[in-house]
Amino acid sequence: MSESVGTRAVVLLSGGLYSSTCAAMAAAAGREIYALSIDYGQRHAIELEAARRVAAALHAREHKILKLDLRLFGGSALTDDIATPKNRAVESATDIPVTYVPARNTVMLSLALAYAETRSAYEIHIGVNAVDYSGYPDCRPEFVAAFERLAKLATKAGVEGADFRIHTPLLHLSKAEIISTGMKLGFDYGLTHSCYDPTPEGLSCGHCDSCLLRLKGFAEAGYRDPLRYV
Repeated sequence: MSESVGTRAVVLLSGGLYSSTCAAMAAAAGREIYALSIDYGQRHAIELEAARRVAAALHAREHKILKLDLRLFGGSALTDDIATPKNRAVESATDIPVTYVPARNTVMLSLALAYAETRSAYEIHIGVNAVDYSGYPDCRPEFVAAFERLAKLATKAGVEGADFRIHTPLLHLSKAEIISTGMKLGFDYGLTHSCYDPTPEGLSCGHCDSCLLRLKGFAEAGYRDPLRYV
């Protein structure tokens, strides 16, 4: 499909480091951003506040926040009364952690696809990563490729010839490479939020998988993380 400046793109925006970098890259490439954030019943609303900040900073054409309460199902430390793992050796972990939200990326991409079809936006950008991905099965290249095939089969626009593309610019980058990319674009990571278990004041815990991977990435990239930690 055309890669011309002004192409409309739906960007899944959680407010975290990955999705925000993905959005910054789309903006730098001249995409007209239609940001979509999902209020899925996660433990705190801090990341949604971060998503609002990022969408505004990147001059998104629209920013939709869709409420979908996955607490009804539970099954994750992010949506249920399950303790968040702390101080794990995340580099050597091989199990799927309890912070995995069942089918979350499948659900979110489906909603992004519906939004994209209504806006004639045939690019969907998502910040999944298959390197520092904490073992989540819905961050793998095979999943992304399968969903792209589904998008072309399961929509009116696809049947009529629209070439839906799922863009995953961070898929094969290390955390340090992702941060370096954002810094080179001039993106302000102080707008973002990553912690699974922040304080009520919004301070990051510094000990959950997400904080540990984030801090490791900033250290390896040679930058200081602008977020405040406990």
